[in-house]
Amino acid sequence: MKVQLLSSGSKGNCAIILSDDANIIIDAGISFITLKKKLEENSLSFDIFDAILITHCHKDHTSGLSSIIKHSNINAYIPKKMYESIKEYIPYTRCNFIDDEFNINSLDIELIHTSHDAPSSVGFIIKSNNKKMCYVTDTGYINRKYLSKMVGMDCYVIESNHDEVMLMDGPYPRFLKERVISDKGHLSNITTAKYLKKIIGNNTKNIVLAHLSETNNTEELALKTVREQVPDEKINIIAARQDEVSKIIEV
Repeated sequence: MKVQLLSSGSKGNCAIILSDDANIIIDAGISFITLKKKLEENSLSFDIFDAILITHCHKDHTSGLSSIIKHSNINAYIPKKMYESIKEYIPYTRCNFIDDEFNINSLDIELIHTSHDAPSSVGFIIKSNNKKMCYVTDTGYINRKYLSKMVGMDCYVIESNHDEVMLMDGPYPRFLKERVISDKGHLSNITTAKYLKKIIGNNTKNIVLAHLSETNNTEELALKTVREQVPDEKINIIAARQDEVSKIIEV
């Protein structure tokens, strides 16, 4: 199983998961044309993908969904309760409604219900050939029930949205600062670092810090904060970028 982040940040989010007999897209926060170009740069096409998974309805995760659905044969896999919030982007007939546990060919997928100001927002635990990864962004905190399920992953893609000092001293209006730091907002660098310290295991090889704020964070701060809590140099830690495709990570 391989994972690559094509875009990550407040302007648009999209990732791909590739495995032996199932390939999926996670989120559609970039346009069809941009996604097509990024896929072609990796010698990939829409034809190889079996599904697109959506984490929640916000536009930086869905703005390209309508055009992707229109110009491809890929269906969206979403919890049924999410449909009402994204119905402007996708016909009902192009949705596969999923339970908390489901399969796409050999991929075993379990939902992580996240805490965000969007209906039915989710992350994913994805398993293939005894390898496990999780993908969690856009959440104010992670419930202990789901945190326990995230222990010992081979790879983590996890939000590290903001530095708390930069946020509170920065230009955002007070109501927006309060939204970001709330239980339905975003994970800070230090919160993510403390979570990772609790859940990494002997199999953990890669951590991708995702959805970094351009205004309230820097790659250096995010990486430094997490590395202080995860000092094992055998674990590769990188920060995903808004306008640059990440390297392909072998899970």
